[in-house]
Amino acid sequence: MLILNKTAGVFFKPSKRKVYEFLRSFNFHPGTLFLHKIVLGIETSCDDTAAAVVDETGNVLGEAIHSQTEVHLKTGGIVPAVAQQLHRDNIQRIVQEALSASRISPSDLSAIATTIKPGLALSLGVGLSFSLQLVGQLKKPFIPIHHMEAHALTIRLTNKVEFPFLVLLISGGHCLLALVQGVSDFLLLGKSLDIAPGDMLDKVARRLSLIKHPECSTMSGGKAIEHLAKQGNRFHFDIKPPLHHAKNCDFSFTGLQQVINKRIMKKEKEEGIEEGQVLSSAADIAATVQHTMACHIVKRTHRAILFCKQRDLLPQNNAVLVASGGVASNFYVRRALEILTNATQCTLLCPPPRLCTDNGIMIA
Repeated sequence: MLILNKTAGVFFKPSKRKVYEFLRSFNFHPGTLFLHKIVLGIETSCDDTAAAVVDETGNVLGEAIHSQTEVHLKTGGIVPAVAQQLHRDNIQRIVQEALSASRISPSDLSAIATTIKPGLALSLGVGLSFSLQLVGQLKKPFIPIHHMEAHALTIRLTNKVEFPFLVLLISGGHCLLALVQGVSDFLLLGKSLDIAPGDMLDKVARRLSLIKHPECSTMSGGKAIEHLAKQGNRFHFDIKPPLHHAKNCDFSFTGLQQVINKRIMKKEKEEGIEEGQVLSSAADIAATVQHTMACHIVKRTHRAILFCKQRDLLPQNNAVLVASGGVASNFYVRRALEILTNATQCTLLCPPPRLCTDNGIMIA
């Protein structure tokens, strides 16, 4: 806790007056008896300000979220200082909305859980400092949460999943494969050696100027690629998945992005257009990058399944693969993973899309 307090000191701190006003804003009957422990979860690791109240049986009592996507679309990517300010502007309101929806008085909380890593330092700092102020005022236990562990365990809120199981976390900021042997007991099998798949999709979408495409102007990069890919030919360009001969479970997406960029430059010359204009072949490029990414993810995941089964780390039959994170919401990637799990006698489980992206429920 001393370390956390020192860390919080360099970030935004709400004044005591604001915290007291926040606490006084709740009008609940005192003395209510709750049979279950109740946790407030706060998430500010990147560009979503989220909070939720969950009890120990898994009931979501209240939640709220503020997305910054619309703001960051205009700047072509997440600007940490902008994300930090938006978290500052919204965190008190979001926490208050989650508590109001739950009809739980802050004094009746059993603990406050908050993401402390990994993520954008400026964004994390806002949630951390707000939480520590609230912890100090309420005299409640503070639970530091690892963002990726929360994603990995979210599936146990919606499905009866026993340990051990394999988890694939794929998003705009992360990419890893791990064997989940218990709560806080993870065996890391593979991770991205450079950028995350969602980050790669966003960069390709920006290079293709999809924000200027009439069908994609309000979509994030990943959503725009998925949308256009449905109209394109995935075999129009012949691109091999990265790390084809690497005998491990790691990922790499920078090389794929560079190859796609070269294809885009070539097509721009062929079509006689300048960078910043939308190519007529944008749908084919989107389909190609999505297909190649999916193949790469599936091949590395297949290696992880074989590794675990050969060493009896997973059941030989009906082993569970959990896929979570924003990219796991991509229908094409999910279908490719279903084909893999069917072929390897595994069960694929994915949290609902709203729980795949960052949220306060997974933290609570």
